[in-house]
Amino acid sequence: TDVEGLIGAGRHERSGERTTWRNGYRERALDTRLGTLNLRVPKLRQGSYFPSFLEARKTSEQALVAVIQEAWIGGVSTRRVDELVQAMGLSGISKSTVSKLCKDIDERVGEFLNRPLTGDWPYVWLDATYLKVRQGGRIVPVAAIIAVAANTEGRREIIGLGIGPSEAETFWTEFLRSLRARGLGGVKLVISDAHTGLKAAIARVFEATWQRCRVHWMRNALAHVSRGQHTVVAAAIRQAFEQPDRIHAGETWRKVAEQLRPRWPKLADLMETSEHDVLTYMTFPRQHRTKLHSTNPIERLNKEVKRRSDVVGIFPNEASIMRLIGAVLFEANDDWQTSSRYMMVEAFAQIDKEEIDPILSITTKAA
Repeated sequence: TDVEGLIGAGRHERSGERTTWRNGYRERALDTRLGTLNLRVPKLRQGSYFPSFLEARKTSEQALVAVIQEAWIGGVSTRRVDELVQAMGLSGISKSTVSKLCKDIDERVGEFLNRPLTGDWPYVWLDATYLKVRQGGRIVPVAAIIAVAANTEGRREIIGLGIGPSEAETFWTEFLRSLRARGLGGVKLVISDAHTGLKAAIARVFEATWQRCRVHWMRNALAHVSRGQHTVVAAAIRQAFEQPDRIHAGETWRKVAEQLRPRWPKLADLMETSEHDVLTYMTFPRQHRTKLHSTNPIERLNKEVKRRSDVVGIFPNEASIMRLIGAVLFEANDDWQTSSRYMMVEAFAQIDKEEIDPILSITTKAA
């Protein structure tokens, strides 16, 4: 259309208003970081024609980069990304080129994961996902630690991501200190699985109480029981969770443990040593308890992280893990902010106030 307007006539059209004629084409290569796009630019007998979009090379390049970024964040493998680029008319790109393009995401992810945290955050959930990364020609497992917290406004946010070689106490301590340095304060309860060194790190950094994930604990407990007895034993243990307060829950817990001891002594020993860690959540406001007894509130988030990381398989380096997982967390956190409040705000005032069953609080007045 641009050429027709410049000439004053369409292809094979006779017109007395034409100013010149077409004179074939010239090949023009549009080089971008994504590859080379071969174009055929019309030539004129008199004058010249140059497509305006070629001058805006940055704009077209940014659009293509955006496609690659969206595909990568969306969990598309690098091979599929290469097919996508070729379908758009380019000559294809290598895995290293995809990684370079995705570094543009680093700034946004970095700002998100290092943003200042203000106010009080009474509840923190921590969970680790194991990923594979290349290090010095070897493939090694690393732990990706995700931290989620709820503030006194009843909102939950993803507040941190840490990558480490193991779950040793030094790694947990360093990660928790980085959260505190960004302003994470007012922590009363940290919910997680029984990761090595985490309990000590929590006490050292936040002086907060630790809640052992009830779901993970139950899996560990049932490992001491034959599969055919899982339902019966689980039902017996859950009696403690159905009690109205911590005192009654503890009494039921110890009673069930003694009932199970003759047949499953190792299970009874586990219950005896972990009573406090598993039932800690019952000392907190009952309106919040369903969200506090396990890491289930972030289970869907973990599944999404795992789905995206499984597409990649083995990460080329830790920076690529931070880039992809950080982008997934960034998107999820945005979704959370548009949803309704996660916890009842009024119940936060009841933290640190011991809940006593009404029947136990009856006192007699002096005559």
